[in-house]
Amino acid sequence: MEIGKVPHDLLQKIVFQKLKKFDEKIKVSSGIGEDCAILEAGKQFFVLSCDPITGTAKEIGRLAVYVSCNDIASCGVRPLGLLVTILLPPNSSEEDLDKIMTELSETAAALNVSIIGGHTEVTDAVTRVVINTAAVGISDKTDVICSAGAAAGDKIILTKTAAPEGTAIIAFEKEEELKREFGEEFVKRAQSMMSQISVIEEGVTAGGLGSEIVHSMHDITEGGLYGALWETAEASKTGVIVYEDSVPITEETKKICGYYNLNPYRLIASGNMIMTTPKPEIVLEKLKEKNIQAAIIGEIAANPLKRLIYKNEKQDIETMKVLRAPKSDELYKLP
Repeated sequence: MEIGKVPHDLLQKIVFQKLKKFDEKIKVSSGIGEDCAILEAGKQFFVLSCDPITGTAKEIGRLAVYVSCNDIASCGVRPLGLLVTILLPPNSSEEDLDKIMTELSETAAALNVSIIGGHTEVTDAVTRVVINTAAVGISDKTDVICSAGAAAGDKIILTKTAAPEGTAIIAFEKEEELKREFGEEFVKRAQSMMSQISVIEEGVTAGGLGSEIVHSMHDITEGGLYGALWETAEASKTGVIVYEDSVPITEETKKICGYYNLNPYRLIASGNMIMTTPKPEIVLEKLKEKNIQAAIIGEIAANPLKRLIYKNEKQDIETMKVLRAPKSDELYKLP
């Protein structure tokens, strides 16, 4: 198998079909496009998610906090706590662990999220640091938002600009090479996109509008924008039409992806969230009030087989491409 997330067909064939629910309190569990489990506990709902960081060693502590907290926020719920497992290779130093813990604690504190437990170990089972985080949030609402809620006719909203995480990771990993090619200020701007990786505010803001206004939300990670759109369509059994020219993208992302021959729309993209809504003007206005950049990039189609990418809203047949299931993330193609 290729490096990266296991392909969706294998997940369905080998993993998901072996999982069973044994309690009616489990309202949402594993599935394509669903990153959170939702448990009913009296009048509250517990929202749970876990994720590893494996694609980079730079800023790994910060990314580990963001990635699981973003999943909770994609249900419209503010994350409350984190469990953290740190696996260190045998050549790790105390300074390495101290740096990771500083990143973890500072990032969690900035988000008002408590680190409530976990495990720390040195092991020859890994050749570089691996961090897995599990996040929990609690909701008093009965209409927690899921990826599966997208409905035909919904407009698709994207927050921020394409692939802030992938852009920042590459700018850190290839810092010296990119400085020689594009200059120091360019690299600093690309690295600064690491500060955009939380989607908690947009998730909680849009979630506050309720599931009648926001039908679905999905934070974007491996597989990038196109992967997340496909997953949303798969979870909700719908089609999707996206207009590439409508996707906001920075010059830094364009140039870095062009230099390494990467597709920015299939590049890991924590910091972006897609939302589907029948009333986009309400959602956009609410996000604007919070100074969150957002744009309409497409719409949900009724036919599950209609998953298409167009250059623009003219829907010229000549520019049409089929939106396919995500494969290995573009980040793993980095030389």
